[in-house]
Amino acid sequence: MFPRFLLTLSIDFVLLLAVLSLSGCSWKRVHYTKPGHTSAARQRATMRSYTVRGKTYHPTYVKVGDTMRGISSWYGPHFHGKMTSNGEQYDMYAKTAAHKTWPMDTMVRVDNLDNGKSTVVRINDRGPFVKGRVIDCSYAAGKELGLDKTGIAHVKLTVLGFAGKIYKPTAKEKAEGKALPKIRLTDFGVQVGAFRRRAGAEIYRRRYASLVRPPKHVMIRQFNVDGAPLYRVWVMGFGSADEAKDFIDRNDIEGGFLIRP
Repeated sequence: MFPRFLLTLSIDFVLLLAVLSLSGCSWKRVHYTKPGHTSAARQRATMRSYTVRGKTYHPTYVKVGDTMRGISSWYGPHFHGKMTSNGEQYDMYAKTAAHKTWPMDTMVRVDNLDNGKSTVVRINDRGPFVKGRVIDCSYAAGKELGLDKTGIAHVKLTVLGFAGKIYKPTAKEKAEGKALPKIRLTDFGVQVGAFRRRAGAEIYRRRYASLVRPPKHVMIRQFNVDGAPLYRVWVMGFGSADEAKDFIDRNDIEGGFLIRP
């Protein structure tokens, strides 16, 4: 027969193991899609303007060398395994981060201006939606910066590359003074007309199809407006908003306007 104090210790030990096993479930490593390769459709979706808590954010282009300063925070166990904005599962042990406007898979160096520590992260989420904060680091990245002890810190962000890769110029590129790369999305479009009858839309589709070359293309999208179909004719595949606006000006498209589907 066990002495009472040994029986008590045994029960306590079993309870402790049970608690640890339950808590361990939320901390295990997760398996997610190939990192650094956000799908084209998801990339376009995450570059659209969006509104959180009444404030609208406008994702933007960046180039290697661009910087930003502000406050960094970190997020960990509560979000571990949950879906991020680019379609991955958040892995608190991977060096990733959330940023409100920079493109997905942008590689960023984060310098902690309070203690001199630094790390490199890949953006795969949106946030943090707190005034003054410019980036929300994963647990692993935050720990390298010392955020696990301070919670937040003043930081400087520097763009290092895109598509999950750090840009390293070759000797030839350095000698030629090649311009630093910038991210390029190619799904800006122009609405050139809208018709209640499909036949009218088809005429416009053929007209503008003769003016453009791949990767630009003309499409008809049907919408239901006021209980009746409306056929909108879009020219898609422009590399920038400026290129799309130039197309409107060059072709004197009355009523034409920029779209991001």
